[in-house]
Amino acid sequence: MVRIAFASNGEEGLKSKISHHFGRCPYYVFVDVEGEIVKNVEVKRNPFYNRHAPGIVPQFIRDEGADVIIAGGMGLRALEWFKRLNIKPITGVEGSVEEILKLYLRGELGEAAPCTEKSGEACH
Repeated sequence: MVRIAFASNGEEGLKSKISHHFGRCPYYVFVDVEGEIVKNVEVKRNPFYNRHAPGIVPQFIRDEGADVIIAGGMGLRALEWFKRLNIKPITGVEGSVEEILKLYLRGELGEAAPCTEKSGEACH
């Protein structure tokens, strides 16, 4: 079984839209999959939404048992935190959790890359 955390703008489970930034999203959607079968979907509020600090959100994601974190973007320090915690980060996606989950299960998502100020992405 694999537990995937999705940074989300909403609390609609698989129908939620992916948030551009993992640490400043209001919700996380946790999806447990076995092979290609969804076993469980759980939505949790980001307890650090209004008080973001380096390292605290990656620790929360780890404490929730996630093996993978998927978000629209994240900064270099966050990527390093997740790698140290043995959580695979994936970035550069947009759409619904359901759409991105299908791409993930088909092996169509790339690796994570940090957002940059030059790209115009927020690096919080």
